[in-house]
Amino acid sequence: MFNQAAVHVLPQTNQLRALHSIIRDKHASQEDFVFYSNRIIRQLLETGMNLLPFEPRLVTTPIGASFDGLQLAVKLCGVSVIRAGESMEPELRAMYPGLRMGKILIQRDKQTKLPDLLYSHLPPDISERHVLLLEPMLATGGSALAAIEVLLKAGVPEEHIIFVNLLAAPVGLKRLLDTHPKLRVVTASVEKELTDQAYMIPGIGDFGDRYFGTAR
Repeated sequence: MFNQAAVHVLPQTNQLRALHSIIRDKHASQEDFVFYSNRIIRQLLETGMNLLPFEPRLVTTPIGASFDGLQLAVKLCGVSVIRAGESMEPELRAMYPGLRMGKILIQRDKQTKLPDLLYSHLPPDISERHVLLLEPMLATGGSALAAIEVLLKAGVPEEHIIFVNLLAAPVGLKRLLDTHPKLRVVTASVEKELTDQAYMIPGIGDFGDRYFGTAR
């Protein structure tokens, strides 16, 4: 069993379950898949942002009254794992205009089945920032671990990384958090199991292909 305290699962409301019912349906159109996935992605990002440090901010309202508010206390950036993770970028940019973004491309070797880092480009000051790592699918955890290793080598403290994810397999969560216990994960669903072919059940298919319209 994974460390449940480190995993923040969205409240399984009727609305969220209805959204899942649309995007998990194999007959869903690409238009519907993108639209309703984005609604879930916004919830995930809002939850991830809520885990960041905030500090007091006193403001004056239009009627001259004071309001004891808050403001983000740290520098932030997003890092997407290409290609599926790029689906989460527009919502994050809409929430945080001008946010710096990094990219990591990891591909599984067909022979060794191990993840290979093919490309990364990160903000030069990323070690000073908290990072929202964007990757919709977490199956075995191999690609996520490789992406986290890139961030750690760039100087990002483990506790400054929030992994924002749509669907997660229990085995992937356990592997991720056993390796990086200070990591925090935000997900919309912890799936039932993982097949021998590393497909999640009940699953959603290939998220990137369905989102970007490249499914065959």
